[in-house]
Order: sequence, then C-alpha cells, then structure tokens
Amino acid sequence: MNGARHASLFLDMLAAERGASKNTLDAYGRDLDDYLAFLSEAGGQPDNATSATIRGFMASLEERGLKATSAARRLSAVRQFHKFLYVEGYAPADPTAAVSAPKRGRALPKVLSVSEVDRLLQVASEGIRHPEASPAERLRAARMTCLLELLYATGLRVSELVALPRSAAKTRDRFLVVRGKGAKERLVPLTEVAREAARSYLALLEEQKKAASPWLFPADSESGHLTRQAFARDLKSVAGAAGLRADKVSPHVLRHAFASHLLQNGADLRVVQELLGHSDISTTQIYTHVLDERLKSMVRDLHPLAEGGE
Repeated sequence: MNGARHASLFLDMLAAERGASKNTLDAYGRDLDDYLAFLSEAGGQPDNATSATIRGFMASLEERGLKATSAARRLSAVRQFHKFLYVEGYAPADPTAAVSAPKRGRALPKVLSVSEVDRLLQVASEGIRHPEASPAERLRAARMTCLLELLYATGLRVSELVALPRSAAKTRDRFLVVRGKGAKERLVPLTEVAREAARSYLALLEEQKKAASPWLFPADSESGHLTRQAFARDLKSVAGAAGLRADKVSPHVLRHAFASHLLQNGADLRVVQELLGHSDISTTQIYTHVLDERLKSMVRDLHPLAEGGE
C-alpha cells in the first residue's frame, strides 16, 4: 500500500471517528502531502519510516525556514498519522515516539513607545477638563488617568492595581507596599505625577460622596472594586480615541511598557525583576531583546573602531 492510500485512510478515520471539519481535514491533508513528498524523495514509505526519517523531515522544515510553531503543528499531524498506522496494523512501529517537537520561542511582549503612552495619558486626562463633561464623566476620566499613571509608574499587575486600597492615594511615601502573588510583599516606586493623579481622583471621588468603600477604585461588582475586564474594556476605548489599535493596548501591555522603558534607559534586569514581582529571573528575561538593542547601540556609538570612531 502506498503513502497516498495510507493518508487517505487516516483522513477517513478523522472524518468518521473524530468528526473533523473540512478545514481540519484540508490542513492535515496539506501537512501529510508535504511529509509524503519528503518520503518519496528519500525513497521511503510511511510503513518503513524510522525515527531518523522523522528527524530528517523536521530538519528539512527548518532549512525551508518554517517557524517553530508551524513545524510543531506539522510534526503533530505526522505523529497522529503514524500512531494511526501502528494501531491499525499498517506499520510495525511508530517512528515518531522518540522525536520531540521543536522548541517554540517565547513570544516577545507587545510594547508601546513612550510617545504612545503619552498619547494615552493625554487623551484620558482631557475628559477631566472638558467643559461640557458631567460630574460622572469627569470622575470616570479621572479614574482612568489615575489607573494609567499608577500602572505606568509602578508596573503593577492589573489584579494588584484594581484592588488597591483607598489609602494608596493618601500615602506621603514615594512608594507603595504591594501584596502580589503568593502573598509576597514588595515595594514599587511612585512618581510625583502618579501621586498627584491619585490625589486628584480621590478628591473627586469623595466630592461625589462615594467614600464608603475601602477600595481606591470602587465598583458595583462582586469584589466591590473595579474588575480587570472593565478596566481593559475602558482602556481600549481610550486607545481608540488616542489613535492606537485597540488590539495593541491592554493593561498588561502597559506593564510591559514600564519594564521595557526602564531597561531602555539603563535599569538593571534584577531591579526590574524585583519591581515586577517576578520570583524567577527567567520570567523577566523576556525583556532581554530590549537590552540586546541597547547593548548593540552602545557598541555602535562608543566602540573606538565603530564606524565614525577615531
């Protein structure tokens, strides 16, 4: 039995037993066509493939420049195909069992530029000063401004930010004590701009007689404070008004901006780890692409043999 017949039987099984959709079957078909073409060039068939054959196929994908995610998906199709052949008795063994999937690179976080963050903050604060804004609209704008200033100044997790106590806006210190994951406490810095935004927002909050809640961002929710989802939704509206793509902006993206902008300006990775509340430095190392660019710039600009140097 040739490879095409084996593939046809496998796809029939997916349709009949697993109810695979046409799109799924088409995707599996394309992956298997590619694999069978490789086998044909190597003079082999699915029923006599070995683990070396599978590794050769994966190497060919890398040579063609396929991303690790695409190669992993193709290996998954080939793995299921060979498992089917083995279970159904069409092949004496499953050659994919000893082959591991290619490591997927960790995706770089979306990061806003300093000017984009500035636009967000400007648009958020405009609502406070708008002459025709109602008291409720002014309070909503002040809340968003406070949220953004605090988030960009501290790099808090969104869950930590929305659950800040009212006392956070009254502190005379230039830092906040935050209880993060695992009930671990850490200090995060407070800029004067963030402190002023918090004080102004709290003044409006108390002016409108909404002082009963212990939370800085009270809301009619089960927790009693603003939810992460509500903040994310409102932030996307501000992003649109600032001319930014809504899918590019989220509370977590602003946390990334905090970390990346610090590193761009020379902060130590260990310091950023502490500020973000990462227990493991490897989590913070996702930002090393920023350090790499800064180091390249330093070599280019400062090395005596760099272009333009003496």
